[in-house]
Amino acid sequence: MKDNKLICSAIIAVGIICLGWFIKAGIDNFAGKDRKVVVKGLAEQEVEADKVTWPIVSKEVGNDLPELYVRIGATQRKIKGFLMKNGIKQEELTENAPQVADLQAREYSDNNKPYRYIVTSVITVTSSQVKKVRGIIARQGDLLKEGVAIVDGGYENPVKYEYVSFKEMKPKMMQEAIENAEKTAQQFAENSHSKLDKIVSADQGQFSIDDRDSNTPYIKKVRVVSTVVYSLKD
Repeated sequence: MKDNKLICSAIIAVGIICLGWFIKAGIDNFAGKDRKVVVKGLAEQEVEADKVTWPIVSKEVGNDLPELYVRIGATQRKIKGFLMKNGIKQEELTENAPQVADLQAREYSDNNKPYRYIVTSVITVTSSQVKKVRGIIARQGDLLKEGVAIVDGGYENPVKYEYVSFKEMKPKMMQEAIENAEKTAQQFAENSHSKLDKIVSADQGQFSIDDRDSNTPYIKKVRVVSTVVYSLKD
């Protein structure tokens, strides 16, 4: 009888110890549940543009519309001849219909100009031969020898450089961004005398493609920032 009581007492004691241990583990787990660190990982890379769009704008002014259309047609032929002579393919050219502005039809025109009409023509080069097109842009002054004046396209028709192949480098840059985020989180854990645990959440990362600077718009800076949340443990 006495031995049975001792055994029961021992079982109860072990049960109480185990219960206390489980309670402590639960409290520690609950207390540590919100121990997280949120870090951002950055990856950057400079690349050369792989697509260029070059609108070539020319204008003719005068009072005789039929004559202006003949002149603008001759100008377009000279521009296309110059481009194709320098390696631009026919399929890389887009020719827009000429636009006519009648100065006398404008409400606030003073009618003092020596001509009535302005005919604007735009031939657009769209190509993946970025270096070749840049070289042609630098030599467009050669058209002056043929009597063709290329006017500034302004904000409506700027030369535009793009990097369209960034999807191919996206996975590698994402990996680099997450690795950089982990390094930052690891340093934070060491400073707080903790250990880095598993990833709680992570986003897909925000990509941006910008000009490196205003002088080299054909060189792009590809950038991705990823936000990663890690849990911490003792």
